[in-house]
Amino acid sequence: MVPEKVEGARVNDRPERAVFLDRDGTIIADVGYLTDVEQIRILPGVPQALAALKRAGFLLVVVTNQSAVARGWLTEERLAEVHEALQQQLVEAGGPPLDAFYHCPHLPEGTVAEYARECDCRKPAPGLLIRAAAQQGVDLQRSCMVGDSERDVEAGRRAGCFTVLVGGGDCPAADATAADMAGACDLILARERPSP
Repeated sequence: MVPEKVEGARVNDRPERAVFLDRDGTIIADVGYLTDVEQIRILPGVPQALAALKRAGFLLVVVTNQSAVARGWLTEERLAEVHEALQQQLVEAGGPPLDAFYHCPHLPEGTVAEYARECDCRKPAPGLLIRAAAQQGVDLQRSCMVGDSERDVEAGRRAGCFTVLVGGGDCPAADATAADMAGACDLILARERPSP
């Protein structure tokens, strides 16, 4: 089973680098509110792009807003099952296992009292990235955030990451833009290569 939150930082001589990934519209199709495993559709090129990033030494960490939990449309247990199915489909498609999933279940106007509140983890706030970095032993300055919305870019920027906007949107605050995850992978790997 895929852990939603992994407790305890990794013990390394040097902090890890990570690519933080938005979920919907970045690695899987955005279907609105995904509440069932049958709705998962991995986007073209994603398994190969993530495999290339993994080979380059990056941790792959999903950071996703999931207000469907606060709206009462999905439990956190069901969300964990969705992420487990996503992980399985990704590996079956030739991709690497993702290192961790972090989600924000909150929404101030939610109908489930436990989750109906302001928080520091709902993107564009950087809380998910900061928590993941602390628990996974990640250097945020050496890491990247890839997402398809301005809120993803803002969360990455506020956490100190290099940001890539995918999907053809417009966000001047992004450090770079790419058509899709494959293009984002190329940009990230190009940053790693020394200049000639």
